[in-house]
Amino acid sequence: MKGVIFNLLEEIIRREHGEAAWDDLLEAAGLDGAYTSLGSYPDAHLGALVGAASVKLGYPPDEVIRWFGRQALPLLARRYARFFDGHRSTLPFLLTLNDVIHTEVRKIYPGAEVPVFTFDVSTADRLVMGYRSSRRLCALAHGFIEAAAAHYGEAVVIEQTECMHRGDDRCVFAITVHKSG
Repeated sequence: MKGVIFNLLEEIIRREHGEAAWDDLLEAAGLDGAYTSLGSYPDAHLGALVGAASVKLGYPPDEVIRWFGRQALPLLARRYARFFDGHRSTLPFLLTLNDVIHTEVRKIYPGAEVPVFTFDVSTADRLVMGYRSSRRLCALAHGFIEAAAAHYGEAVVIEQTECMHRGDDRCVFAITVHKSG
């Protein structure tokens, strides 16, 4: 996993829980925390950090990961505004994940392993989005989707109809977006 993920997590933990919280989390996870954005680190490091946060906060690991996704996307939107500015709503933005965003991610972070998404747009106000990744971080994708909707000032209803954690070969999100207010 690329270090940028750990850098985002550190920034969010420090912002939301105080400067010492990141060091406490690293200690609880048994990690040293020397992550560079372009470096590659074992996926197990994220698992250890999420596990430690889950114990400390009293939330299931998937909720911690989903929370991280909701918190991280606004940081990414500020740093990589060009990916967000060309869209006026959530669904068109999501449709760029494979061909635009992840293509650029691979350029910025060589060797990055990104998930693959499939899209069914046969219903005008609903997107059925498939997610496949060996990391099985569908909760992170869920949090990113929620944050993307917030970014565009929309309310989102997400139903996860399939999940790799329940034995399915992929995760599937049925996403319905409505303008807020």
